[in-house]
Amino acid sequence: MQKENSQDLSILRHSASHILAQAVKRLFSKAKLGIGPPIKDGFYYDFDIDGELLSQNLPRIEEEMRKIVKEDFPFKKEKISKSEAERIFKEREEPYKLELLKEIEDDMVTLYSQGDFVDLCRGPHLQSTGKVKFFTLLSVAGAYWKGKEGNPMLSRIYGTAFFTQEDLQQHLKMLEEAKKRDHRRIGKDMDLFTISPQSGAGLAIYYPRGAMLRDILENFEKKEHLKRGYQLVWTPHISRAHLWEKSGHLDFYRENMYLFSTDKEEYVIKPMNCPGHILIYKSKIRSYRDLPLRFFELGTVYRREESGVLHGLLRLRGFTQDDAHIFCAPSQVVEEVRGVIRFVLFMMNTFKLGYRVTLSTRPAKYIGSLASWDRAIEALKDALKEENLNFEIALGEGAFYGPKIDIQMEDALGRLWQGPTIQVDFNLPERFDLTYVAPNGEKKRVVMIHRVVLGTIERFLAVLIEHLGGNFPLWLSPIQVRILTVTEKEASYAQDIYQEMISEEVRAELDTKNEMLGYKVREAELDRIPYMVILGKEEAKRKVLTVRERKGNNLKNITLGSFLQMLKDKVKHRE
Repeated sequence: MQKENSQDLSILRHSASHILAQAVKRLFSKAKLGIGPPIKDGFYYDFDIDGELLSQNLPRIEEEMRKIVKEDFPFKKEKISKSEAERIFKEREEPYKLELLKEIEDDMVTLYSQGDFVDLCRGPHLQSTGKVKFFTLLSVAGAYWKGKEGNPMLSRIYGTAFFTQEDLQQHLKMLEEAKKRDHRRIGKDMDLFTISPQSGAGLAIYYPRGAMLRDILENFEKKEHLKRGYQLVWTPHISRAHLWEKSGHLDFYRENMYLFSTDKEEYVIKPMNCPGHILIYKSKIRSYRDLPLRFFELGTVYRREESGVLHGLLRLRGFTQDDAHIFCAPSQVVEEVRGVIRFVLFMMNTFKLGYRVTLSTRPAKYIGSLASWDRAIEALKDALKEENLNFEIALGEGAFYGPKIDIQMEDALGRLWQGPTIQVDFNLPERFDLTYVAPNGEKKRVVMIHRVVLGTIERFLAVLIEHLGGNFPLWLSPIQVRILTVTEKEASYAQDIYQEMISEEVRAELDTKNEMLGYKVREAELDRIPYMVILGKEEAKRKVLTVRERKGNNLKNITLGSFLQMLKDKVKHRE
């Protein structure tokens, strides 16, 4: 959908969510209403009612919605006193609406009604229910009230709506393709990772192939950082709470942090890497000649996330960031940000991902002076303009210590994912008194740039799996070649080929099982192996290979040396 229609779509979907709520109340009068906002690709509404009951009746609910659309009720807006609204929702026995009313400070509130249905809502909505014609319900899921674990678990019905049947059908096709590409499904099929309830929600465990994939990605990142003048550092997973108090995280981020006490002192399991890098910078006096200093760490961090928002590798409680902090003089900020932008775009091009750029400004809760924020925002704007990048402004979406550039990754289905960020920070250097010695011998305040060029390793892997459908290019594939024998008689030859391949650092597997060749080929296809080497009687006799590519092409009578050279060339060019 075009950007200029996004507001209209939001109004359409908000109207559809009210029709959904009315339909559920008609069919299940004891259901209690939660909230029902529009979201990026559709809408939802939360109900206090058995989710299984809703799941079994989704077609019936959708049919009731179509009746409401046919009845073409006008959406009526009414501004009434808060006390009058409380009376209405008490009569209707809607405890969640009453709770929301208590949180509203204004004496007047807005209600919307259609037919006999009334909801607490600021709107806006379409003129009438009859305007909502092209919609469908998608699924039912559990959701904590207000997203807080410990609150009642409600049942959330998801749906989507569009202005045309064509747009709706196109979206449903995209959803079907997204299901096939779901990284959790492919991760299981390819034996890459798991999230075990025994180890805890939001904590990924990597199997050998997944660990290999991750290692390839991380080694590639390290080399690219070293090429750009970054220095590798490492910081501990826990540190004294005092450090996080000084950084401001305890005041602004406590609810997302894991804290514990030992030896009568409070400690934090690190949610971020910045304070550790600050301590490295402060370990000695720094001169202007040392700047810029670029510290890079594949730093594993832990954050308290509500269980309802955890989602495979995309949202975890423990994850690793490709984190770096650049310490530079004020005059170097724009050029350093430009360097990071070029690094990010190199990464996007390497993995054949699209991208969109946003500049996020000062949030409601922040540290530092307005002047320092203005300087930081201007530096980011200047860097983006000098790199000729189009960008949108996201008002109030910056981190508490500085504004940021967010570069969203766009996958093969056109979906956007959170990824690289670049933040200019004048505030933490102030809090930690970070300085450098200027040419005149005076101490000057350093500027700190926080940045990731992929984001978190786990989220990036999830995006990459879904972007590629698990069909990794040769250089990234955890298993590059699988050697298949036609009969047991070729086992000795296959073993020789396997040993030669692994000695040449080809990631190979050997399959000499006493199974039909067709079964072995099918297994390799499901595992998305780029190349299968098939060895039968003729190959063993003539000391050649038959190679089957993942896309189905066959290379016959190729020598091992030629095949190895082809693999090396492809890896060199990251194919």
